[in-house]
Amino acid sequence: MLLTRIDPDSNMARFYRLEISPDLLGGVVLIRNWGRIGAAGQECRQWFDGPDDARQELQLWARRKQRRGYCVSGPVTLL
Repeated sequence: MLLTRIDPDSNMARFYRLEISPDLLGGVVLIRNWGRIGAAGQECRQWFDGPDDARQELQLWARRKQRRGYCVSGPVTLL
């Protein structure tokens, strides 16, 4: 899921990417990547035993960011 927040008046162009991916040990990982559009940004990985827990955390972060003015810009695909 890709979220963006763009405000030309304040020179703001930010992204927040959320992705769920399987790991090699049978669990799943939630990958959060954020920063200024056009830059690599920062990344944080959070491991879970199952996809349901990871989906709940993804939805939690998506709601947090949407409350701060981010809009969904990319496809929403949940594992």
